[in-house]
Amino acid sequence: MIRTMHRYCAALTVVILSACSGLPNRDANEPSVSTSSAATLASWNDTAAKRSIVDFVTLVTTPESKDFVPRADRVAVFDNDGTLWPEQPASVQLVFALQRVKTVAARHPEWKRQEPFRSILRGNLKNIAASGDAGSMKVLAAAHAGMTSDQFAALVHEWFDSASDPRFNRPYADLAYQPMLELLAYLRANGFRTYLVTGSDVEFVRDVAQRVYGIPPEQVIGSTVKYKYSQTNGAVSLTRLAQVDNLVDGAAKPLAIDRVIGRRPVIAFGNADGDVPMLEWTAAGDGPRFAALLHHTDDDREYAYDRTAKSGKLDKGLDEAGAKGWLVVDMKDDWNTVFKPDSAATAAAQAN
Repeated sequence: MIRTMHRYCAALTVVILSACSGLPNRDANEPSVSTSSAATLASWNDTAAKRSIVDFVTLVTTPESKDFVPRADRVAVFDNDGTLWPEQPASVQLVFALQRVKTVAARHPEWKRQEPFRSILRGNLKNIAASGDAGSMKVLAAAHAGMTSDQFAALVHEWFDSASDPRFNRPYADLAYQPMLELLAYLRANGFRTYLVTGSDVEFVRDVAQRVYGIPPEQVIGSTVKYKYSQTNGAVSLTRLAQVDNLVDGAAKPLAIDRVIGRRPVIAFGNADGDVPMLEWTAAGDGPRFAALLHHTDDDREYAYDRTAKSGKLDKGLDEAGAKGWLVVDMKDDWNTVFKPDSAATAAAQAN
């Protein structure tokens, strides 16, 4: 978040005075931030959270502002699980991996004696759920070893077409948070490139990122498994191995961002302590920066958890946000809608 509120006020005053004076017109190639764009954040209540987002975007995209950020530098990074869609009671990737373990268990009799597979097959999921991205990546790698990249992508795509969340009785791909979808669209309308930075398997997330979030595959940064390159009778293939290559969580997030993007983000949005290094690194850059955390406070419409959660824990992050002036979005108070309307339910209601 911008470092002090008085910088907001001073810079916004300059912008307003410039618009009313004889200063040069804005760059013809640089669109202004329109009120209609701000209005597209319709699922956000008119609270300080929404106003701070709009004020910041206005500030960094107005050419007359001393805090103007050129379009090439407008990078916004988002965590996925718990930030753009639910991560409770288990991450979507973990649900996918656990179902796959049961499907292929007959081919792996050794799993009956090996953890965490032994516990999974017995229905004891507490330990694996609490192991977070590291645990789910280990299971995912083992359960899909031997698949080519194309085979894995097809399997993930097929799963997302049919799998549903048991609590909300909706496909997982329909459970993206509507306010965050609006925020992503709002930022892109104002010249930002939006990236996903996730501890989940990058290939797993890439399959849905475009259709759910409007984020292309090349703008997804995530954990990876090891692959083997082979060529047999002229046919070339990349085959997944049962080994995790790189886990993108905690301090590994800013490292991965720097390696893939090569620019320090202007905006970073997360929801858990594992996202704190990404926010710290973003906020430490020169010029205007915006760091935000989503606080899950709505047990009726979604889930409520923070400091004592086994997964998705938000403890250190809350303390740092208070000390450093990061934005904390309160799901219950700042959002008037959590999920986009259920098209099937809406159609049924209209039919009646």
